[in-house]
Amino acid sequence: MSGDGVDTSKRRFLTAAVSVVGGVGAVYTMVPFLASWMPSERAKAAGAPVEADISKLELGQMIRVQWRGKPVWVARRTQSMLADLRELNPQLRDPESDEPQQPPYAQNLGRSIEPEILVLIGLCTHLGCSPGFVPEAEPQPFDQNWKGGFFCPCHGSRFDMAGRVYKGVPAPLNLEVPPHKYISDTLILIGEDKGVV
Repeated sequence: MSGDGVDTSKRRFLTAAVSVVGGVGAVYTMVPFLASWMPSERAKAAGAPVEADISKLELGQMIRVQWRGKPVWVARRTQSMLADLRELNPQLRDPESDEPQQPPYAQNLGRSIEPEILVLIGLCTHLGCSPGFVPEAEPQPFDQNWKGGFFCPCHGSRFDMAGRVYKGVPAPLNLEVPPHKYISDTLILIGEDKGVV
C-alpha cells in the first residue's frame, strides 16, 4: 500500500491483464485481415503454368492457349519463314531484340528455344489489341511484298514471324515472349522456365 491508502498492485495487475487481453484480441483480428491479402486458390490457378500440346501443329499453323488471362500463340514456322527473318532486319525497329521483351534464352534471331517453334503473348505492344496471324502466302494491301507475320488491324502495327515490330508503326516494342520450357518433344510448359539446360 502506498502512503495515501491506495493499493497500486491491483491497478498494475488490471492494467497488465487488460493489455494482454487486448494484444491477443488484436492478433485474432489481424490474422483474417492478413489472410485476405493472400491470393485465393482460383487466383493461384489463373497464374499457374499451362501446357501447350504441339503434337498436331503443322508447318505454317498456329494454336492459341490462355495463360494468366492472356492469349499465347504457339506457331510452327516453315523453313522459308525462318530464312526470311534475317533479311527483314533493316525494316525492323528492334531486330536484335535488345529490349527485354523475352527471356535471355529467346534473345536470338527466331526469339525461340527451338528455331521452328515460336511462343508469343498475343497482345500488341501498342494498346493491347490481339493481332491476327497472317501466313506468308497471303499478300496484304499495305505491302504486297510482306513476308507474313502478325498484323494488328486496330492501328496497323505489323510484326514478323519472330514477333519483331516493324519500323513506322504505332507499336513501340516487339511482342513479348513468355517464360516457357519444353517438358517433352510435344509439350511446352508456358509460365515456367529454367532456361536452356
